[in-house]
Amino acid sequence: MSKQRKAVALISGGLDSMLAAKTVMEQGVHVEGINFFTGFCVEGHTHAIRAKDKAKPKRNNSLWVAEQLGIKLHIVDVIEEYKDVLINPKHGYGANMNPCLDCKIFMVNKAKQWIAENGYDFIITGEVIGQRPMSQRKETMPIIARESGADDLLLRPLCAKNLPATLPEREGWVDRAKLFDFSGRSRKPQMGLAASFGFNEYAQPAGGCCFLTDASYSAKLVDLWQARDNNKQYDLDDIMLLKVGRHIRPRPSFKMIVAREEGEGRFLQGYKKEFITMNCTSHSGPLVLIDGSPSAEDLYLAAGITARYGQGRDAEQVDVALTGKDGAERSIQVKPLLADELPEEWFI
Repeated sequence: MSKQRKAVALISGGLDSMLAAKTVMEQGVHVEGINFFTGFCVEGHTHAIRAKDKAKPKRNNSLWVAEQLGIKLHIVDVIEEYKDVLINPKHGYGANMNPCLDCKIFMVNKAKQWIAENGYDFIITGEVIGQRPMSQRKETMPIIARESGADDLLLRPLCAKNLPATLPEREGWVDRAKLFDFSGRSRKPQMGLAASFGFNEYAQPAGGCCFLTDASYSAKLVDLWQARDNNKQYDLDDIMLLKVGRHIRPRPSFKMIVAREEGEGRFLQGYKKEFITMNCTSHSGPLVLIDGSPSAEDLYLAAGITARYGQGRDAEQVDVALTGKDGAERSIQVKPLLADELPEEWFI
């Protein structure tokens, strides 16, 4: 009786990795999933914060995909290790702050380590040639396999027929004839395959899974680094706060994070001891975090901006409570800034 082969599939939570894992499972291979948590993943926690997103699923898509497939998922925290990938990408960035090629090499390398430690035979990814402009091109596929150290233990079931046969194919662990030759940006082949497998629900077919591909998020990250004299270190709280609120930098010395709705206000409450905070007391208004080293003049300007985003924006005067990190509170009376007094370049 032949030995059952075992593979680990990189599960991002999207459609492609779901289909890739299922394709190999259909051939009798034991498949488990692995997800590397960098902190930049687009997941349901952001939907849980904002009321406008309340209709969106509050779920970790990787866990949800594993549940649909009926496989075990290993979630590995790589926040610290990933910093070097983001800060010093050998192959550079994409359109924004996304080091996609280095990221894929890093994750496949981590998967290679995992299969060696756990007695698995090969690695599965949902990559498709031509689908991503930076990391999923025909010329980058060999780079990922080579620089990750996975070499021909890396199987890409959705586009395998467009690539040289890997060890699992040559050894007959999987039947190459039952793999696919998908290519290009169109998701119609994947959606058709999903239907054939009976998958009627899945994450947005063309959706990215990383905030670093988002121009707005990337701009906030660059601003954060510049404000720290280009010290590019960061922690999980930095990552999370860049996902929430309206970010305004009126002066190089400070930045404001303004809650846009009640859900964001509740979330930002958890950071009150780490930042100077402001909120209107004479009228309803948002909670605001002040990051940096603001002067007394800066704080007065920040109070005027805070008042602008409250119900007293048309009032002659608004009372704004200013609370220090030590909990000491005082009140500032200000006239709210007018819309044309907030230059566009202040908004990150």
